[in-house]
Amino acid sequence: MEKKDFNILYVDDEEQNLFSFKATFRREYNVYTAISGKEGMEIMHNNDIHLIITDQRMPEMTGIQFLEKILPVYPDPIRMILTGFSDVEAIIEAINTGRVFRYITKPWDERELRMTIENARQIYNLQSRNKSLVSQLQQKVEEQEKTLKLFMKYVPEQVVQKSLSQKEGSIFEGDSREVAVLFCDIRGFTPMSEELTPPEVVNFLNDYYGLMTRIIKRHNGTVTQFVGDEIFATFGAPMVQENNEELAVFSAIEMIEALVELNQKYEGKLKHEIQVGIGINYGEVVMGNVGSEDRIEFAITGDTVNTGKRIEMLTKEFPNLILIRDRVFDKTKNLIEAREWEAVNVKGKRDKIKVYEVISRKNS
Repeated sequence: MEKKDFNILYVDDEEQNLFSFKATFRREYNVYTAISGKEGMEIMHNNDIHLIITDQRMPEMTGIQFLEKILPVYPDPIRMILTGFSDVEAIIEAINTGRVFRYITKPWDERELRMTIENARQIYNLQSRNKSLVSQLQQKVEEQEKTLKLFMKYVPEQVVQKSLSQKEGSIFEGDSREVAVLFCDIRGFTPMSEELTPPEVVNFLNDYYGLMTRIIKRHNGTVTQFVGDEIFATFGAPMVQENNEELAVFSAIEMIEALVELNQKYEGKLKHEIQVGIGINYGEVVMGNVGSEDRIEFAITGDTVNTGKRIEMLTKEFPNLILIRDRVFDKTKNLIEAREWEAVNVKGKRDKIKVYEVISRKNS
């Protein structure tokens, strides 16, 4: 802020002092004068004041009282007091409490006062720049938080937090882990979508995804991917935990039960009930961030994932069926009622695999 843009309010109950001050500094600064604290407040109300200089001994309201009164409403201006030696103790106390920048003894020396005003101007400019920088920083932080929240809708939160704590080059490093994978697919979605308008299809999928995602999260699972009407969820990745097979199976049972709510909502809009098929597998997967410098995606791959998808495909002719592989059944057989299927062939597997149809949870 240039000198001529710097606004000073000088308050004094002696008109001669007001005249002298204005005559001395009006060529360098914008000077406003007031003969009392009350008049000073009116000027403050109508003008952007950067520096306040006030006499201490004035009738009705002392300089300190005036500064204390305007402080809550106008905290930014630099504050200075003119005083005689007899009031120095009170002024020093005001300086120590942060209400006053500096005091000047009367009669003031022009050279000393000029230097003090210039110091005040520089401090005010510095404070204004700092305030602007803090405001800009706060805005940037809010923008980054908004971006991060939006990013977490596309990438699991644990992956985001881990990536933020890693060096840039290390975010592409992979990891292997044993997890449970769950695939859920709507039966007959293509003909069903033809019964709805495009906006209705989007609304339906959002309702479906929202309902199923809440159930998966309730069982500490993570939705890794939405593909069309298919949900791919993992239990044990990216968050390490125990009992992943159990959590995946219980989540699947609740997902089937939740279809009642969804069908009630879309009764009359759809000709057929909403039905799904679910396949669950357990085993080692490879997980990590894949992509390029421009686009990164968290991916979970491997034979366990592929076989989990093949198991889900076995349910196509059986609505609302949950199929689990034998290694999942071995970990959950004391908790669920299940029916063993004959060993089946699945694409990508040389040997047949054993699967079980989940009937319900066992009564505890």
